[in-house]
Amino acid sequence: MPVELEDYIKEKAALVEEALRGYLDFAAGAPERLAAAMRYACLNGGKRIRPVLMLSVMEILNGYVSQILPAACALELVHSYSLAHDDLPCMDDADLRRGRPACHKQFDEAAALLAGDTLQAYAYEVLIRGCDKAGVEPRRILKLSKELSRASGIYGMAGGQMTDLSGAALALPDLQKMHERKTGALLKYAVLAPLYVAETAKPQRQALNQYAEAVGLAFQIKDDILDVEGTAESLGKTPGKDLDQQKNTYVTLLGLDKARELLRQEMSKAYEAAEFFGARNRLLDIARYLLERKN
Repeated sequence: MPVELEDYIKEKAALVEEALRGYLDFAAGAPERLAAAMRYACLNGGKRIRPVLMLSVMEILNGYVSQILPAACALELVHSYSLAHDDLPCMDDADLRRGRPACHKQFDEAAALLAGDTLQAYAYEVLIRGCDKAGVEPRRILKLSKELSRASGIYGMAGGQMTDLSGAALALPDLQKMHERKTGALLKYAVLAPLYVAETAKPQRQALNQYAEAVGLAFQIKDDILDVEGTAESLGKTPGKDLDQQKNTYVTLLGLDKARELLRQEMSKAYEAAEFFGARNRLLDIARYLLERKN
């Protein structure tokens, strides 16, 4: 990763991290074990690529980052809840998350379940309270909340996860539909949320939609490839679990070479969309980073 981009991502991730720590610093009287499990599940060294994307788009649209930061934090709270639940024995049954014991291993299954439940509920409080304080119009806050709910619910992440858990063999169009929901929906929300706050023209909206769809699909394809090629040290989790659990992935369906080719095709679409905003911009840089990442 270029040093300039690395510094940029670190800067934006640090901004999100500081805000998350503030939101997760609960007043006296909150159940401490639950609060500790929530902090453990969320403040765990994640790359924060979704909120960084959101802040980057807001900058490209010349909007105020302070107005979208609460939505970026809310998105990361939802993402963190989903990972705490995904790792549970009844779901993906994973012992490691980002190089540390999964939340249910560090605490217990009940604490991890409640931490996830509470992170999800708290995300909307953070979004509404934070955006209101930042001066975002109520109608725009309502749109941000509605779209986050849809991206994470039955038509988004949770619906995609249910399809994944079914174990049924999927053809390529069905696999893509599943991942549009399971992984792509939250990434798409990250890219499109600034549109609900900043004033934009139709060509900008179209370019960001194309970018969001391509990056969402490419992110999952890259994950599937890394599950085969990565190591526990580089991934921070156990590799090969998708294969062991006979999950539907782009690698198991297409093979490694064709999965790599599909990844290149989707990233080309993302590059084309990003170039609408100029020959050099952060969306282009982040797309390249997602293509080249090792975890």
